[in-house]
Amino acid sequence: MSVYVRVNAGEVFEQIVTDGDITQMYPLSLVFVCVDDVEPVPLIGWHAVESGGVWHFSPPDAPLMTPEQLSAMVAAERFKREATGVFVDGLVIETTRDSQALIASTGLSAVLDPEYRCNFKTVTGFVEIGAAQIIDIAKAVRAHVQACFDRELTLLRSIEAGEYHDEMLAEGWPDSSSIPTADLK
Repeated sequence: MSVYVRVNAGEVFEQIVTDGDITQMYPLSLVFVCVDDVEPVPLIGWHAVESGGVWHFSPPDAPLMTPEQLSAMVAAERFKREATGVFVDGLVIETTRDSQALIASTGLSAVLDPEYRCNFKTVTGFVEIGAAQIIDIAKAVRAHVQACFDRELTLLRSIEAGEYHDEMLAEGWPDSSSIPTADLK
């Protein structure tokens, strides 16, 4: 036995359980979708949207998002997480896009000149640091940002496979919770 839902105007219109060939039972102009592998099974009144040959269902009170919209939401979350900062050698370091660019150029100076020193602005103020600490900061920032992109890719693959669930958006990102909150004031 298989469970089918009939979709009409973006909504589940009826549900049918049969072991027959649905294409022989009803006119081909009616849209029936087999939901044997869909959890939870969509009910009458649920939203339904097809994208790239895959059907997505959501309860009537939940907004229905296409894979493209979900991907954009994941990218926005990654961008937000990317800028949460890192804690390196007792210093709270910004990881915004502007900060990443400045840190990368400072890191290049440190690689080119092992004696390089500079006044570096952290979240809590200026500190004088040398080449080795600059490189440590650059590596930590890069690792944090890369972990954010890696998590985004994992979520995008889940969306493509039809395995994405809303709670996944809050899970698996790099942890910035080790930054002392008193340092952020």
